[in-house]
Amino acid sequence: MVKLGKQSWTLNQQVYIQETGTSVGPKESKGPLGDSFDKSYDNLYCGEDNWEMAERKLLQDAIQITLEKAGLKQQHIDMFIAGDLLNQNVSANYTARDMDMSYLGMFGACSTSMETLAVASQLVDAGVADRILTAVCSHNATAERQFRFPTEYGNQKPATATSTATGAGCALVSREKSQIRIEGATIGKVVDFGATNAFDLGSAMVPAAYDTIKRHLSDFGRTPADYDLIVTGDLSSVGSPILKDMLRSDGINIDAVHKDCGNLLYNSDQGMLAGGSGTACSAIVTYSHLLDEMRKGTYKRILVTATGALMNPTLIRQKESIPAIAHSVVLVREEG
Repeated sequence: MVKLGKQSWTLNQQVYIQETGTSVGPKESKGPLGDSFDKSYDNLYCGEDNWEMAERKLLQDAIQITLEKAGLKQQHIDMFIAGDLLNQNVSANYTARDMDMSYLGMFGACSTSMETLAVASQLVDAGVADRILTAVCSHNATAERQFRFPTEYGNQKPATATSTATGAGCALVSREKSQIRIEGATIGKVVDFGATNAFDLGSAMVPAAYDTIKRHLSDFGRTPADYDLIVTGDLSSVGSPILKDMLRSDGINIDAVHKDCGNLLYNSDQGMLAGGSGTACSAIVTYSHLLDEMRKGTYKRILVTATGALMNPTLIRQKESIPAIAHSVVLVREEG
């Protein structure tokens, strides 16, 4: 690893995303990216007895799909790095108990997809592990009753609210050459501009995305023109324009290359308000649609910046503000 600036690094070794797997719920499968996902379910229970078990099932699916694509079994994997939105990372933890390998549980809220991918790439680069599975998951129903209101309550939401994505995404990181190389990463810092509205997390996470993207470009000595795409995790239709305005005020214009995973995930007529969010949001979009487009040659270098709101319901009720974080990973298409 070569440290760049204050918060970034590039990798010494050639480290790749060897394979990926995605599994999603009914609304995600009916969205504009539905054909990109490996597996989908037509209801939120995913064949299980409750929503928490359904979330775990999605994660297990994504892992198994990834291994099958790679022609590997669990015994071929050195380490499992995963996270989710639920208290104590229970979806990841309970999945890991059935996997006979080293495990790191991580929590960065909706930023966990790129947090886990960045750490996995660094560990492979350092020779600590040859193959690492990194995965995240979330479920609309489990997240709603944990972070907001009981699902049965049926409360109305404002237009600024996002909808937690139901799904899971997994990536196999190794030094085995593939078309998708992990070039480097920028690890964000916790930023809090005093937002307090849990029904507008897109706006709350904008300052963290702004800070990390600005730091990334500075550390790497690049401009937005060096990327075919700069994609954020789940700033939504509310947060994305604010991010562009904030960067533009510093002379950084990402308008031509920016997209948001939460806005890509659903059609406008699906009733998802400001768009998608959740730990799975950036993972299922990146590990399916975006990597497919890279393999086709649509994008040669992309910057994925996953954003996360680091709050919990108790602190929101105590009128605390919402701190946020964002982590960026650079993915490059390898020719041949």
